[in-house]
Amino acid sequence: MRNKVVGKMMHIIEKKHKLDPIKYEQIEYGLATIYITVTKICFILIVSLLLGILKETLIFLLLFNGIRLFAFGLHATKSYICLIASTISFIGIPYIAINLELSSYTKIIWGILMILLILKNSPADTYKRPIVSRKRRIFFKTASTIIAILYVILALYTSNFISNSLLFSLLLENIFISPLTYKLFKLPYNNYLTYMGKEGLNVS
Repeated sequence: MRNKVVGKMMHIIEKKHKLDPIKYEQIEYGLATIYITVTKICFILIVSLLLGILKETLIFLLLFNGIRLFAFGLHATKSYICLIASTISFIGIPYIAINLELSSYTKIIWGILMILLILKNSPADTYKRPIVSRKRRIFFKTASTIIAILYVILALYTSNFISNSLLFSLLLENIFISPLTYKLFKLPYNNYLTYMGKEGLNVS
């Protein structure tokens, strides 16, 4: 289904614009990514609606993407793996967050650990989209760390569900940017180093 939809869209684009092979591949990849994202989100929202946790799922999605936007992280190599992992994460975590109660002490310890891991591992790029620019890497690391700090502070003063969602969004993102997770899925880590090495650029 995805190939048919993307193929038809590429056919329409090619009729209006002449594309070189590199540009064609970039646009095709972008459209495929959009298709997967939209269908995945629609499926998750439908399931959450049926389970009666639509609002909670939307809130968690928003909070998670707030940190992922700057810290990045791995992407599943197969669309079905992405769908399964996303459904478990974005349905299961809000459900847990509704019922879980944590002490302030636990939140502080959890939060400090999450901040330190974000500071250490973000941003985590992929082999398809390496973050080559040193300035961009510094910016994303700084931004994601600041957001993590804000999340932890807010977690101490918000309602139980929001507080848990803030902390769990940091936990999930740290899983996605962890070198151990990349290794588990046999994916290359610090991809900008490989890219810059191939291009003969300074990696310092």
